[in-house]
Amino acid sequence: MVKGDLARENFKAGMNCAQAVLLAFKDDLKIDEQDLKKLIIGFGGGFARQRYVCGAVSGMTAVLGSLLSDGKDRLKIYQIVKEAMDEFSKEAGSVICAELLDGQTLQDKSIVPEERTEQYYKKRPCAELCALSGDIAEKLIKKYK
Repeated sequence: MVKGDLARENFKAGMNCAQAVLLAFKDDLKIDEQDLKKLIIGFGGGFARQRYVCGAVSGMTAVLGSLLSDGKDRLKIYQIVKEAMDEFSKEAGSVICAELLDGQTLQDKSIVPEERTEQYYKKRPCAELCALSGDIAEKLIKKYK
């Protein structure tokens, strides 16, 4: 299974968008699953459901930095992350959660997430955005590793 598929399945299993993407790479990261979930949890829903940068993009960014950086190569990682964000935006239309949700939730910035029902998945592109982020990260890791 490719990383995008894993990210989609993680989201559908109840993880937030940032967790879903980061945890798709858990075997590559060699960090405990619970630690990864805790590390990225606040990024879901565009930073605590405030609808800023898409959590799937945040997860993708964390993956790229973790797997491609030596911790000192800021310009290199900035360029790779920019490339990833440009590709995501080209495909999805934006990297901003509220825009990706067509403003559906701009009025609702409650930290309490909606229940995950069949209707929830029908009206939100989040699972597919997780898949897109996973696929982009996987491609760029192969390109730059």
